[in-house]
Order: sequence, then structure tokens, then C-alpha cells
Amino acid sequence: MKKIQIIDSKKHVGEKVKIGAWVANKRSSGKIAFLSLRDGSAFFQGVVVKSEVDERVFEQAKSLTQESSVWVTGTISEDARSKFGYEIHIEDIDVISEAVDYPITPKEHGTEFLMDNRHLWLRSSKQHAIMHVRNEIIRATYEFYNKEGFVKIDPPILTGNAAENTTELFQTKYFDRDAFLSQSGQLYMEAAAMALGRVFSFGPTFRAEKSKTRRHLIEFWMMEPEMAFMDHDDSLEVQEKYVAYLVQSVLDNCDHDLDILERDKDLLKKYTELPYPRVSYDEAVELLQKNDFDVTWGEDFGSPEETFIAEQFDKPVFIVNYPKAIKPFYMKRHPERDDVVLCADMIAPEGYGEIIGGSQREDDYELLRQEIVDFGLNVDDYEWYLDLRRYGSVPHSGFGLGLERMVTWISGTEHIREAIPFPRLLNRIYP
Repeated sequence: MKKIQIIDSKKHVGEKVKIGAWVANKRSSGKIAFLSLRDGSAFFQGVVVKSEVDERVFEQAKSLTQESSVWVTGTISEDARSKFGYEIHIEDIDVISEAVDYPITPKEHGTEFLMDNRHLWLRSSKQHAIMHVRNEIIRATYEFYNKEGFVKIDPPILTGNAAENTTELFQTKYFDRDAFLSQSGQLYMEAAAMALGRVFSFGPTFRAEKSKTRRHLIEFWMMEPEMAFMDHDDSLEVQEKYVAYLVQSVLDNCDHDLDILERDKDLLKKYTELPYPRVSYDEAVELLQKNDFDVTWGEDFGSPEETFIAEQFDKPVFIVNYPKAIKPFYMKRHPERDDVVLCADMIAPEGYGEIIGGSQREDDYELLRQEIVDFGLNVDDYEWYLDLRRYGSVPHSGFGLGLERMVTWISGTEHIREAIPFPRLLNRIYP
């Protein structure tokens, strides 16, 4: 008898199969039992009819506890009443392991309780769907960059210097010297781009930022492409093409998951239409001031400001050319202005905030060296980075996309903590 996964049921309609699963829930009457089964690939219904099975099998079905693991044997059939579309008519049940007093019952639970039991909460249908969306974004990322001629490079997690704000570094001892957990792989990706042209990385990054907002994590994953011989405008085109590709891939391959999440697919489809609008930082400030926001030129935008700007458009929007004083040292100055840099943040619709930050990198040795000094950084720590400007410097650009922010937006999830399997928050490192 063939063993299959639930997700492959459509290939085996009318066949007798065996499936290993957990019992997510159950209900029964005097003559029939309905089992909600999951196996990691999907959820579907198992039906046990008393008149069609041994009495032992029916009594076993009625006594199964939530999250007990079982082998079920039966015939796959179509089920037009369910969104999944298929079910199994069970003939036999073999209990693998009985679960006793599973803590997450079908009733409502508080967020802190669910986070304390994150290792079990992942089993629920909504969390299952979010993880599928996350997986599809990762899969589609590799596909996109491979198609575009990029090379995957892995920057180090332990670094000897800061990429951005030195106050957000996690410090550790590296034998007889200090080291830090990576804030970003960008500086190393620039070195890789000078060797391989177009590169991308995907890995964990860490920010010791004491924030409790729904958009922030202490540990998160970043997609960071870096591109030689590309200016700022070239980079914006890659960014919007990439984001549209991710949205379309989720629509194509996570249809059932989006149903579980009750996500508006027509709205998501709108986000695949290019190009995305662009507004300058100057225009954004003017727009906010006209609508009674208390903002001054030179300040960074917070969540309310980003949300308002995004609401003026029906697609993601780029805010370009931020003030130099609020951006990292490596961003290239605007050719016509000393007070702004060639950079952009992509703001997602629906109040999800920034999902991409990027810029053209400063390629002039003297200017970059002076910026390192002006930022109060130790030039000796950045000699290797300056070498990239000494030996064959070229115009180059790059950006970083926060995976969890992308997952939160596409899945329509309220809080970023549900977009990663085991979130690390200001007050949480368990489980």
C-alpha cells in the first residue's frame, strides 16, 4: 500500500493509501466520526463511518486525543465542501503515540501563553500557512536571483566592525579581541560584488535595538543583493521586479494557505503591477506637513508617517533621497546636493511599513574614508573595505529585504513575531 502526504491527495483519488498524521481536532456523532488530520504538508478531514469499519476502529476514532499521532489507512475522495478539496474515508487506525492534556486547545488563548508554547503553536493551521508563505518567499528568492545571473555568497555572522549603528551591536569575545554579531552582510557583499559582479546573500542578522513594536525583531533574516556597475535607478528596478516576483510566486504556489489566512488575493495581485511609484523625501515631508503631521525636514519617519504615505498609493512606494545625516556612512551623496544621499526605502501598503532599504554605495576612496572618520569609526577596522575603492572601484548599489517583514505583509499577519518560527524579542528568548 502506498504511503502519501496529505498535500498529494489529488493525485490519488479513488486509491487506498496510508498516511502518517497528527489529530488536530475531532468531532463525532453516534454513527460517524470526523478527524481533522495534519501531516506537515496540509490539513484535511478523515471520515470514519461506524457501519463500514470494525467496532474497534470506530471506538478508537472517538477516543483519539488532540495531537495524538496515528497511521490512517483509507480511500481518498474529493470533498467539494472543504477548501482543501479532498478527504480520506478511513478503514483502519494505528495509534503511534497518544498525546495527553495538550495545552493549546481549540479555545482562545492569550498571546503570551501562545508564545510560551511557540514550539506547539506552530502546529496550528494559521501558523502552518504562514510558514508555507515564508518558505515560498525563500524558494522564489533563490529562483529569481539565479534567473537574473546572481551568485549566492555567505557573509560572516561574526564581524569585527559595524555596518550601521554601533549602538545596535551585540558584542561578544573573539578569543583575545572583541567581535560582534552581524547587523548586515552588506560590506562583505560589496567585496563579493567586486569579484563576481552580481551577488546575493540570505542569512540571519542581529540588532540590539530595544524596541517592542509589531515590526521589530532582535534576530531576523535578510536578503541582501549587491550589484557592480549599477546605479541607484538600476537598483530600484531590480527591487520592484523582485518584490513583484515574490508576490506572484506566493499567489501561484500558496493558494490554499492564503485561503486559510483569509488574504485578499485580488489585492495581492495588484502589487505585482509595475512600476511602483517614487516620491522624494522632500515631497514626503511636504505631504505630511500639509496633513498636520509634526515633522521637520531632517527627521526620520516613524510608523504613522510611513503608513500615511503608503495610504496615498495602491502599491508599494519608494521614498528616495533621505537626508545624509540620518543614513549610514556608506551611502553615496546625491550628485547635485550635499544634504541628501542616493537611497530609497520601499514602504509596503496596508500599514506594514518599510520592507526594503537600499542605496548606491560611495565609490570614491577619499569621500568614503572621510565619512568613516566623521562617523567616529576606527579607520583601521575598515581598511579592507577601503581597498574596494583603491583597487578598481566602480559604481555599485545594493539593498536589503527583511524576510519577516515581507512574510508579515504578504500573509496579512498583524505582528512580525508570527513570521519567524522562534522569534527573539526584547523580553523573549524562550523557547
